Amino acid sequence: MKKLLFLLAILIIILAISQKSRLPFNLPQGNPGQNIEKQTVVYEESVITKVVEESLPSVVTIGISTTASQNDSFELDPFNPFSPFRRVPGANKKIEQNIGSGFIISRDGLIITNKHVVSETDASYKILTNDKKKYDIVKIYRDPLNDLAILKINASGLKPLKLGDSNNLKLGQMAIAIGTPLGEFTNTVTVGIVSGLGRGITAGSPFEGYVEKLDNVIQTDAAINPGNSGGPILNSKGQAVGVNVALAQEGQNIGFALPINIVKTLIDNFNKQGGSFERPYIGIRYKIIDRETAVLNELVEGAYVVEVLENSPAAKAGIQDEDVIIEFDGKKVKGDDDQGLTKEIAQKKIGSSVNLKIWRNGELLTKQLTLEAYNE
Repeated sequence: MKKLLFLLAILIIILAISQKSRLPFNLPQGNPGQNIEKQTVVYEESVITKVVEESLPSVVTIGISTTASQNDSFELDPFNPFSPFRRVPGANKKIEQNIGSGFIISRDGLIITNKHVVSETDASYKILTNDKKKYDIVKIYRDPLNDLAILKINASGLKPLKLGDSNNLKLGQMAIAIGTPLGEFTNTVTVGIVSGLGRGITAGSPFEGYVEKLDNVIQTDAAINPGNSGGPILNSKGQAVGVNVALAQEGQNIGFALPINIVKTLIDNFNKQGGSFERPYIGIRYKIIDRETAVLNELVEGAYVVEVLENSPAAKAGIQDEDVIIEFDGKKVKGDDDQGLTKEIAQKKIGSSVNLKIWRNGELLTKQLTLEAYNE
């Protein structure tokens, strides 16, 4: 019996020692809450640094090269007392500067950025990668519906950025922005959270003077400045979930990004159309008239035709300046939606026939036109 008790005691001691050996050698001291907070901070830092390290090779800076005309000046001509001042024509000055950001989406040189970053059609653009290599942009495909563009450079072996799912975004989740703020500080990293979803904004570029209304954008408090446009918003997995597009001028830490799922749809359409954004058009310049304006001017609510382009589908169908399009293929043209008609046209296929209801000098007319392709 004594031997049995002795063996049992030894067994208990061995078990106790083995349990103790499983504990860390340096047990945490002090307030347990402080230790948890330190561990959380260290974890968050490691997530951010890992995401940045993996993503930087895929983020690029976009530069512009253009020519600007200087104003004429006057100088004194001492040898001409009758006309002592003579005009000196202003010289053309070449301007080169970094203006925006973007990110690689294919190994063979396709890059996503904002349309407003590359809106100047007479300029030439360059790409600067994280490893300091420069490439000429050989082709720009501008999306007609969103503030997005696909750029093409002649390169191979590039590292595409992973694309996430913006439909799964949650308020408060981590948001990491990478870009070139102010066109100067390449590959700047800022961190914040997703502050809002489904916002509606007017986006633009201080470099290009371009504005566009955008819906369903992501709001973040990660610092975004002019020059960040076109760069990615990343989640904690290193996936792009948005494209930086604008910042609120009146406030601080209020930036906006286009959801990445728009980009994924854009890429799918681009590939299906063989590398283009060929789209249907009717060939008019128009201004939306809301109900109140219509009543005040004895008109009707709809799309007021400012100009009909020569040889366009609208011209061939007999649409005239000052007509008001009140219905497009069975759908009313609403006066509270500036982009409604444009979106309806974009959803149609090239070659489709559509019916338009027209108001002309108090008379209702029906016109049929065939949508043709328009490409920049």
